[in-house]
Amino acid sequence: MMASRNLYDLPDDAVWFITGSSSDIGLALAKLIASHPTHRLVATARNSSTLSGLLDLTDRVCTSDLNVTSEDSIAAAVDSALLKFGRIDVVVNNAGYGLMGDAESALNPEDYAKARKLVETDFWGTATLSLHAIRVFHDHNPKSGQQGGVVLNVTSLGGGGWGLPVFPGSAFYHAAKFGVEGFTESISKEVRPEWNIHFCLIEPGGTRTSFASASMDWLSPHPAYAAADTPSRVLEGYVKDPEMQKTWTPAERIAAGMYSVVARAKGKPLPMRLPLTKGAWEVIKAELSAADKELEDIKEMSLSVEADDMNKAGAFLGEKFQ
Repeated sequence: MMASRNLYDLPDDAVWFITGSSSDIGLALAKLIASHPTHRLVATARNSSTLSGLLDLTDRVCTSDLNVTSEDSIAAAVDSALLKFGRIDVVVNNAGYGLMGDAESALNPEDYAKARKLVETDFWGTATLSLHAIRVFHDHNPKSGQQGGVVLNVTSLGGGGWGLPVFPGSAFYHAAKFGVEGFTESISKEVRPEWNIHFCLIEPGGTRTSFASASMDWLSPHPAYAAADTPSRVLEGYVKDPEMQKTWTPAERIAAGMYSVVARAKGKPLPMRLPLTKGAWEVIKAELSAADKELEDIKEMSLSVEADDMNKAGAFLGEKFQ
């Protein structure tokens, strides 16, 4: 499904606004945009001083403090970008981190707080900045002669927008990323077509970043799940294995894919979702095939609840909003 059937012509002097620019995918994308001869960049981080030495600041490249858990901080960073460049063309919601462990551990107050903080950052931070992006695209950008804009929301292979895939030991992370995917697809259907606003969910597979180390928080071990063959322990072993991490895709390649999907939008509509890495594409393809088979297996039961042919909800929703 396409985020928009309309095309988006990325301006030569496009203004990119990127969260989580101090490391990994965010930094790789920020460097890519900064290296472009005419694009402009607002690179943000919780403490923008961490960007010192990572990016060369010029009249086209600036940094801004941004705490995605603070609505005031988000609004201030957006306003600062508008003051600097007059508009924003591409907003990249990249800031976030992971949380792994046994979901049942969240019955403990300390782990419950970790789970709430994760959702506040990964979901609410993305949702709030996305709303500000829409505001800028339809209220401010036309004043500078540039209609609309693009929102790239980074989720993951486990983002769940396809209804899958889901992995053990990641319940709260999945909840946040599923939320981002559902939220993004819903608002993509709310915006009016003449506003020229586009959305794409970026779903990276295994990526060579600090996500599995510095960007990962952990719930306390729960004794009921201690056995080595418990699914959460098996996945945990994979994530922590340095040899497996070496096989993951470099962040620079993910960033290049993110740039390419926006740049090519002048010829093809942006996809609603973009799995990045061969592994992500293959896992999603296999899961979709399995889901289609399961749907056929339960078709008779699903349809059996209809007393007659009067329920038109499916036809209406399919016709109007697909």
